[in-house]
Amino acid sequence: MTQVTGLLDGKVAVISGAASPRGIGLATARLFAEHGARVAILDLDGAAAVQAAGSIGPGHIGVACNVADRDACQKAAEAVVAALGKVDVLINNAGITQPVKTLEIDQASWDRILDVNLRGVLYLSQALIPYMKQQGAGSIACMSSVSAQRGGGILGGPHYSAAKAGVLGLAKAMAREFGPDNIRVNCVTPGLIQTDITTGKLSDQQKAEIAGGVPLNRLGEAREIAGAYLFLASELSSYITGAVIDVNGGMLIHG
Repeated sequence: MTQVTGLLDGKVAVISGAASPRGIGLATARLFAEHGARVAILDLDGAAAVQAAGSIGPGHIGVACNVADRDACQKAAEAVVAALGKVDVLINNAGITQPVKTLEIDQASWDRILDVNLRGVLYLSQALIPYMKQQGAGSIACMSSVSAQRGGGILGGPHYSAAKAGVLGLAKAMAREFGPDNIRVNCVTPGLIQTDITTGKLSDQQKAEIAGGVPLNRLGEAREIAGAYLFLASELSSYITGAVIDVNGGMLIHG
C-alpha cells in the first residue's frame, strides 16, 4: 500500500504537550512531519521539547511552555512565529490526569487538572488565533476524552471528566466565533490509548478486560489519534468545524 504524503505541505503546526516519547503529541508531530509540516513542539520541559523536535528531523523546533500560564503561551507563540514565520495548525494536546473519586478531590487537585486540561486550551488558543486571523485561515484541534462523554474514565477522576467536557464546550464556542475568519475548531475524544500515561497503571488482565468491552477488541495506539489530528489539520476536513471525532474503537457507539 502506497503511503499518502503531503497533506500538510507548507504548513506550520504547533503541538502542545508533545515531548513524551510514547505520547500522542509526539506521534502527531512525527506524522505531521511525514506529511510536510514544520512542527513546533511545546512542552513544560523545554529541553525535552527541543530533543523531541530534533528526533523528527531538521526544520522543527522545541519551545518551553506552561500552557496554564498566559504569558508563557504568548511568549511561545511569538517564538514560533519568529522561527517558522506563521502558524496554520494548533493541536491543543497537553493534558494531565489523576485517578481519584469525587470525595477525594481537593482544591489543589481540582485547580491543577482544570488548569492544564482546560485553561491551557484557552490560553494557547488566545495566543495563536490572532496570527491565524491575520492570514485568514487556521485549524485548531483539541484533545478531549471519551470520559467527558460517558461520565468518567478508567484513569481519570471526575475533575478530569469535567475538564475534558469543558474542552468540548469551549471548542464549539470558538468554532462559532471564528468560523467567519476561516478558522476551524474541532475535538478528538480518544478512548484508552497505550501511552506513557497508561504505562504501568493497568495489568495485562485489566487491559484485556477493557479491550473486551471495545468493539474492535483492542486498546488504541498513539498514532491512531495522530491520524485523526492529521485529518482535522488538513484540507480533507475543510468544511468541518465544531465537530467531535470519537477515536475509541467503538467504545461509545450510540444512536
